[in-house]
Formats: sequence, C-alpha cells, structure tokens
Amino acid sequence: MPTAFPVIETAPAKVNLALHVTGRRVDGYHELESLVVFADVADEIVATPARRDALRVTGPFADAAGSGDSNLVSRAVAAFRARWPDRVDTGLEIELRKNLPVAAGLGGGSADAAAALRLLAGLDPEPLPLADLAELALGLGADVPVCLLSRPCEIRGVGEILHPLQDFPELHMVLVNPLRPVVTADVFRRLQSRTNPGMPALPTPLTRPAQLGIWLAETRNDLEPPAIDLLPLIGDLIARMGAVDGCMLARMSGSGGTVFGLFGSSAQAHNAAHALRAHWPTFWVAAAPVI
Repeated sequence: MPTAFPVIETAPAKVNLALHVTGRRVDGYHELESLVVFADVADEIVATPARRDALRVTGPFADAAGSGDSNLVSRAVAAFRARWPDRVDTGLEIELRKNLPVAAGLGGGSADAAAALRLLAGLDPEPLPLADLAELALGLGADVPVCLLSRPCEIRGVGEILHPLQDFPELHMVLVNPLRPVVTADVFRRLQSRTNPGMPALPTPLTRPAQLGIWLAETRNDLEPPAIDLLPLIGDLIARMGAVDGCMLARMSGSGGTVFGLFGSSAQAHNAAHALRAHWPTFWVAAAPVI
C-alpha cells in the first residue's frame, strides 16, 4: 500500500527520574544506571517526498538546534540509508519542528534521531528487527536506543542495556527550563565522584505512585550537584518546584538544566505550571502526562 504523505513522527522529551554514575570505562565513557520516562511534550519530524534528502528546522528552538549535517536527524537518515540502502525508495524532505529546548537534559537531539529512525523504518511494509535498529541507534548516541522505545525503562551501561518496564503508575509532570544551555561535558568535568552506588531494585509490579515515590527517595541524580555549580539557578528551580502543592519529587533531569516535578493528577500539574510561569514568565514551562 503506498505511503500517505506527509508522515509525522513525534519525539517525546526524555526525563531521567534517577541517574546514578557508577563508573568510568577505559574508553572514557561513563557507566550509568537510570530510570527513564517520557513526557507527552515533543519535537516533531514531518517527512514529504523529495528528489534528495534534506532537513529543514522550524519551531521556537530552531536556531539553537542547527540544520546542517551535524544535526542528529541528518546523521540518523544518512546512517539508515547506509545500513539499508534499498529500504526507502524516495528522497525525503524532513521538517524538524523543534519545540523542546536544546542542551536541556531532555534528550532532544537523541529523541529527534530516534524519531527519524522510526519514521524511516515505518516507510517500508516489511518490518525491521528492533535489535538491528537499536544497534544503529546506539552508534548515533547513548540516549538514542531508549528514545527509540520512548517508554519507561531502566537503563545501564552507557545506554545500551535496556529493561523496559511492564508496569508504571499514572503520573503527571511539570518541566521548567531557564533557557540557559548546560553543556553535558562541562557537567561531567565537575563531577567529583565517578564510582557511586547503583540504584536500588525497583518494586515489582510498579503500579502505584506511592511505590515510586518511596523508591525515588532512595535515589539521586549524580549530575545535579555539578550542574548546580555551573548554573546555581537550577537549585532555585528545584526548591521552588518542590514547594509547590502536590509535588512528589523535584529533581533535575539528565545533565540539566531542566527541572521536573512529579504530580499525581493533571490538575495539580497544570496548577503548578501556572504558578511557575507567573514566577518565571520568561522560562520554558510545560505540564504533561508521563507516557
């Protein structure tokens, strides 16, 4: 059946509820343990047929994302074409609608690359083995494999060991970013300890918010203190988010500078987002369910 264009694929925001740095490998990469979820706020990939592949970046954060060959979407398309040259028989003009802040700890570039891979794989009626697509994804970046799944996962190693969760409680999230990019390499350079304890075992089944809250109280984000060193405002965001009525947990995601708050209901999350926007009207604030 011919593909009906345009084809649209979303790239949801990745949020690290916990992130433990447990070691450093001889190749310089860090061993991590993390619980990752995704929020229903996203960039979008829109593809239409073209004579040759091309990328156009639009949206509020287009300028920061860049549109050249270094963009992860362009690299993902090129890698897919090289690995499966006969899978997609037309060139594609791809519009990346950049709705998420850049260098924000939300996996934006990785999520965009993963969405591009899903879109390309979906253009062929013959399904691709997920393991092959995940192998290609890992070559693009450590976060791309989990973004390929875009569902709650435990991740280990450098991002290649994934354990998708069968159960996860219904939760809502508020995300706040001060629109000041935080460079991951700078955060890791300030990390004092690179051999920290790993995450405790998750309760099974994990179905209630209270279970998750108790578990999260025994976890941390090891990148939070060095990121606050770089941008003290992150500490202010965490404190104010944590003081909002109904917030179960306030913490930084990834290497920053986005701070998230977890809430039990949509009403609580939207009320919190309204209060935070009133306090920081120039910051990026979003309320969304966990997907």
